[in-house]
Amino acid sequence: MVLVLMKRPRSAFGMAVILLMVFAAVFAPWIMPHDPFEQSFDGLSLVGAPLPPGGEFPLGTDLLGRDLASRLILGTRTSLIIGVLANGIAILLGAGVGITAGYFGGWIGAILMRFTDLMMAFPALLLAIVLAAIFQPSLLIVALVIAMVNWVQMARVIYTETRSLAERDFIQVQRALGAGHLRILGSHLLPHLLSSILVFGTLGISTTVLLEATLSFLGVGVQPPMPSWGNIIFENQTYFTTAPWLVFFPGVAIVLLALAFNLVGDALRDILDPTLKGRH
Repeated sequence: MVLVLMKRPRSAFGMAVILLMVFAAVFAPWIMPHDPFEQSFDGLSLVGAPLPPGGEFPLGTDLLGRDLASRLILGTRTSLIIGVLANGIAILLGAGVGITAGYFGGWIGAILMRFTDLMMAFPALLLAIVLAAIFQPSLLIVALVIAMVNWVQMARVIYTETRSLAERDFIQVQRALGAGHLRILGSHLLPHLLSSILVFGTLGISTTVLLEATLSFLGVGVQPPMPSWGNIIFENQTYFTTAPWLVFFPGVAIVLLALAFNLVGDALRDILDPTLKGRH
């Protein structure tokens, strides 16, 4: 699968960006040029302004004299941890609800899907802000909050596919032969749903990364001094005109990571379901 992805220019670019981000997140303590929390006296100009990129600080410094490159590298770890964790929880919850509702149907399916519709009626960002404001923000809480607003799309997609599969002849034959629910779900339904779950899961990481950055920018996500790309922009937004690198570099990082997962997700969709090729 990886070799197939690397043969496609767009997905190869996405894979390269993802691998680079993962490398930066894993080896952050060894590749950061400075302590990301150190407020260096050499990190500010004589008038107390952030330093531009170059020299000792390759991406410049922030309003407190901290090295921006080091904070971006550590922020990569924050964004990836929250993105993968939140998306993983959303996939488990959404796929579980969708499969259960689609397979059993009846009053069980009706209750689960009406609850899903209710959750979809709330604006995702507003609901995330409310939940994040209620609970004390931390990496785990932010990941859970994002998962709680992102599982509904997965549930809808999987529900529709499960309902279609549950009416197929091979499922009806298994029921007639007396196969149990767990056997049918695990051996016959789930293998047909894995491709959709994989594609949706890959595409969903970009959504969680963007939502995490938005929450952190609004002050209800990852809290300072722990860096994330969103709160780096929030902390330095007042220097947008005088020190644009403080907003530009974290903004580029957010866009690149989201774009990379979207490119890989699109390629996976084409590979796993060729009938959709060219329809996006």
